[in-house]
Amino acid sequence: MGLQLGDTAPDFEAETTEGHIHFHDWIGDSWAVLFSHPKDFTPVCTTELGYMAKVKPEFDRRDVKIIGLSVDSAGVAPNYPLIGDPHLTVAKLYGMLPAGAGSQAQGRTPMDNQTVRNVFVIAPDKTIKLILVYPMTTGRNFDEVLRVIDSLQLTAEHKVATPANWQQGDDVIIAGSVSDDQAKEIFGDWEAPRPYIRIVPQPKETAKV
Repeated sequence: MGLQLGDTAPDFEAETTEGHIHFHDWIGDSWAVLFSHPKDFTPVCTTELGYMAKVKPEFDRRDVKIIGLSVDSAGVAPNYPLIGDPHLTVAKLYGMLPAGAGSQAQGRTPMDNQTVRNVFVIAPDKTIKLILVYPMTTGRNFDEVLRVIDSLQLTAEHKVATPANWQQGDDVIIAGSVSDDQAKEIFGDWEAPRPYIRIVPQPKETAKV
């Protein structure tokens, strides 16, 4: 079975453009985004690597470290580290390539590695909170990754959930695990368009952007 939400992100050692790392030690007490691409210098991946470099300050503001994985050499360093995975070790560890894929990136084409198109969001406790998988022909939406991180960080701290298309600062929903009596103590009043939907303003102290 592949990795699931709530699983511990597999630890590993690897060479990166910023030196040797132990992945869990590198994450430390921060959040992290690990995103993979099938080979250096492919058109869609090049736009993604560049966009992540552009929006890195947004991840920094949220205390999120970003790291790329190349099923290739480590390549050219942007403003965040890139993992070189020439023996396909990390790609297999994270279930992006089958065990029988061989042990050498050399000679493999982007099409051979087309399943290496994942995004993992990892919490400070090293559990996986989000897994996204994109096809090679569709560039990834890293603004959506930021939106999900805002939700994850908010709901980790407060007993709320976020509705469809929620954005930072929008109203939120009181978690179903909270009774009405508890909700009155924590949130005061709320709007209830349905008996099971209790809407309150986003807790202000959590907003980081």
